Amino acid sequence: MAKGTAQPTVFLWQGRDKRGVRLKGQQIAASPNLVRAELRRQGINPITVKKKSKPLFGGAGSRVKAKDVSIFSRQLATMLKSGVPLVTSFQIIAGGQKNPKMRTIVDKIRGEVEAGGTLHEALAEYPVQFDELYVNLVKAGESAGVLDTILDSVATHKERIESVKGKIKKALYYPAAVIAVAVIVSSILLIYVVPQFESIFKSFGADLPAFTKMVVNASRFMQSKGVYVLGGMVAVIVGLVMAKNRSKRFTHAIDRISLKIPVVGEILQQAAIARFCRTLAITFAAGVPLVDALQIVSGATGNRIYDEAATRIRADVTVGHQLQLAMQQTDLFPPMVVQMAAIGEEAGSLDAMLVKVAEAYEEEVSNAVDALSSLLEPAIIVFVGIVVGTMVIAMYLPIFKMAAVI
Repeated sequence: MAKGTAQPTVFLWQGRDKRGVRLKGQQIAASPNLVRAELRRQGINPITVKKKSKPLFGGAGSRVKAKDVSIFSRQLATMLKSGVPLVTSFQIIAGGQKNPKMRTIVDKIRGEVEAGGTLHEALAEYPVQFDELYVNLVKAGESAGVLDTILDSVATHKERIESVKGKIKKALYYPAAVIAVAVIVSSILLIYVVPQFESIFKSFGADLPAFTKMVVNASRFMQSKGVYVLGGMVAVIVGLVMAKNRSKRFTHAIDRISLKIPVVGEILQQAAIARFCRTLAITFAAGVPLVDALQIVSGATGNRIYDEAATRIRADVTVGHQLQLAMQQTDLFPPMVVQMAAIGEEAGSLDAMLVKVAEAYEEEVSNAVDALSSLLEPAIIVFVGIVVGTMVIAMYLPIFKMAAVI
């Protein structure tokens, strides 16, 4: 976009048509005068035109989520299929965006396209929101003249990926959240409730049971060292997150260990295979050469172990090996996946076979997560009951002993 050009803004307007009926709406334009001119062209007499105010909270810092990109892709594909020009489609989509940051990005992309740039080049300016896979698929769609079809496939791809990720996060976050609540409740009991019982026990002047002494000692420790314990836990969590974000070696170790965790590791492995197959299928189907498609896949599986496997597979395919042979050498893909890839290569329908594999593994992930959630819920309830019940019993045990003596 040329320097000095006014940035598009959302304006709210009110006016009357030729019948005197009051109308209102919003429109994206560079200035209020352009909005008034457009309204008059449509036979509407403008009464007020004002800039749409920004939300009081969360406006500038709203994060663009994968769901926002997915919805954007689906809307753009639908409009292009309906024959709506690309620039006009961006104007309509930007006007309907609830996320201010996403609306700003769409407006800027529209400006770049309107100035003569290609869509994939404009998208590449925002690598956080539109990754290499997205940009390369759009580039292939523009070259082949099937941008609407590609965008529709990308939207479906992102929706399925986010659905699998959402299920896994739900299965992992639920027990973590319940355990955190149990720790908080236990800490409150140890710091505030147990000391009240301890003062009562001292007035009895009798020896406390060993079980009660253990809980009382834990309470004293939490009162004197609780702040340090909390600080240490926060420091460990922050340190792990920072190490995962900054250290490739640490991330590699975490991803490798996570794949070996009973039950959870199998789910993560199935999810990584599903993402590998679906990403490779949609990229290859868009006309991207297999070697280039594998390079894109190497950063899209969600697991560094499988990302590195995709890089090794690409190196083998580059020197002339078949895809199924290269996949087999990694020892990360089950025989069924390798066999389906082999059949797809022989039949010339590799993308279709990979899609079937992805769908099968996505279904397995969904079923496994549901089963895991069903097993975890009662186990977590029992765990919380044991933790809280232990302290309650420890506090009332001296009272029960005194009642028995009396």
